Amino acid sequence: MNIGVPVLFVALAVASYPTAPARRRIMPRTSSFHAPNVRQQRLLVVVAVVIVAAIILAVGGGPSVLLAAAIIGATGYRRIRRTRGDQQHRDDSASVQTGLNTLTAELRVGAHPAAACASAASECREPVASVFRGAAARARLGGSAAAGFRGASGIATESCVRIAAVWTVAERYGLALAELLHAVQVDMQGRERFRRRTEASLAGARATAAVLAGLPILGIGLGQLMGASPLKVLLGGGIGG
Repeated sequence: MNIGVPVLFVALAVASYPTAPARRRIMPRTSSFHAPNVRQQRLLVVVAVVIVAAIILAVGGGPSVLLAAAIIGATGYRRIRRTRGDQQHRDDSASVQTGLNTLTAELRVGAHPAAACASAASECREPVASVFRGAAARARLGGSAAAGFRGASGIATESCVRIAAVWTVAERYGLALAELLHAVQVDMQGRERFRRRTEASLAGARATAAVLAGLPILGIGLGQLMGASPLKVLLGGGIGG
């Protein structure tokens, strides 16, 4: 295949990528905290896919090689996103627990809910801190801080919904808010311990799966060292493809 065709594809992809004003019009509106990261990730994914496809076509790989590369790339991208999501979930859960600890301590010494939520926000990291700040603003204006937690969105939504539920119960029936929030914190800690035990118990099975998934690659490498040329068969089209 002529090397100019893949280069032309790359040039067309780069030229057709929208400029900054166009991206602002066609991309969905997101918060300023997440929008730059999402745009950069999408741009990197598009560029990586185009480059890999161009390289495969340039070296003479057929549709089967391109399809295999697409499957491998999609699987790797999904695993990376899942790993980042799990890490973000752990960070947000830890941040919510830190905020709950501060909020409970402030309420027990008689602080106003608005001041307690503001103090908790100062101890948290984004995006959890913005939720506590929103709850503090609602309480400062005479509303219910539960509405601020109920309107949270993101990975920490489930924990914020629990906080909003116990806050509503405390306001409706006159119960001790600090004790209910402490119960929510204990429940979150129990769920986190259960999740860690589950991951630890699955570590052996996951390691076995990773080894079994890598055996075909090891077999191809050994065949290549022995002179059987499995790569030539796999990449040469026909039954190998």
